[in-house]
Amino acid sequence: MEQMLIQLMPLFLIFAIFYFLLIRPQQRRAKEHREMVAAVQRGDKIVSSGGVRGKVVKVIGDTDVEVEISSGVNVVMIKSTIAEVEKVNTSQ
Repeated sequence: MEQMLIQLMPLFLIFAIFYFLLIRPQQRRAKEHREMVAAVQRGDKIVSSGGVRGKVVKVIGDTDVEVEISSGVNVVMIKSTIAEVEKVNTSQ
């Protein structure tokens, strides 16, 4: 029994290293992205994962947003494709 535990110890050590260096940080980034996307509102400037920049004109439900990418050109995007959000200060 003791021999088996000694043989499995490196495997447990490798799993622990992978968890703390790879899995956990990735889960934290995914959570931050979900929170960022959920907080998108009208007037925010965004960048999509495809590199398209625009301004949110309308939030359509939980999954879609309407984005103005050029003057008079609006597209509907899926929220999960948003890579960055620049909040616009509306208190001025």
